[in-house]
Amino acid sequence: MRPSVAARPGNRLRRAVAWVRWYVREVSGETVYDKYVAHARSRDPEAEVLTRREFERRRTDAREADPRDGFRCC
Repeated sequence: MRPSVAARPGNRLRRAVAWVRWYVREVSGETVYDKYVAHARSRDPEAEVLTRREFERRRTDAREADPRDGFRCC
């Protein structure tokens, strides 16, 4: 009897790696830019979106502008 496709060790490993990758990206904030682009495109497909560098610069500036909003130790 053959194991089902989902129960094969290779498939389980791939799913586990995909989940870990998703989790790390969510926790680290890496997906924030992707969500920004998706939101901007859904509102106006013709609109120009910020580059990742511009987005991160503005995000950092906003975080550092108000010390009550975020915490920066250095």
